[in-house]
Amino acid sequence: MAESTRFEARDLARIAIFAAIVIVLGIAGQIPLPTGVPVTLQTLGVMLAGIVLGPLRGAAAVLVVIVLAAVGLPVLTGGSGGLGVFVGPTVGYLIGWVPGVIVTGLIARSQAAGALIRWWRVALGATIGGVLVVYAFGIPGLSLVTGIPLADAAVSNVVFLPGDLAKVVVATLLSVALWRAYPPAFGIAPARAAEEPADALR
Repeated sequence: MAESTRFEARDLARIAIFAAIVIVLGIAGQIPLPTGVPVTLQTLGVMLAGIVLGPLRGAAAVLVVIVLAAVGLPVLTGGSGGLGVFVGPTVGYLIGWVPGVIVTGLIARSQAAGALIRWWRVALGATIGGVLVVYAFGIPGLSLVTGIPLADAAVSNVVFLPGDLAKVVVATLLSVALWRAYPPAFGIAPARAAEEPADALR
């Protein structure tokens, strides 16, 4: 089923909620690293936005956060914000959230395999979109800003992998639980939602 490009009032509410979730996960704290790129929970919010909202609405939620950061609001990790973050070592990761959430949503909400939400598709989407795609933008950005070789920038990301894979597991568990408990959160027609939650564990 193709995702509608028309945003209704409840879509805007869901987008606002997930933008707030991403912000709260960032403000919750960070673990600083010598590379200048801290370990945070915000990518967990990006994964969840793609899975629950889908690619378009998930991207809208992430773009809200980025725009708020651009105008100076402290919505990013550790309460940071302002144009300075767009010239810092994390800029590539921040930009990567947008294609990352889109890819996550496209894979996790793919209709090729039948039921809308299945754990393995959610996990695959979160891994490819929420981790690999974000890294694909973040690593070159880190190299460009800090001046370190691209290969060294890539190696420095190894420290993030265990935490990011843990976020994939958490995002998968939360999404499947939400699908089974309250399918309307995913913006699915009630009749179809009532038929498919049991398929989530397949």
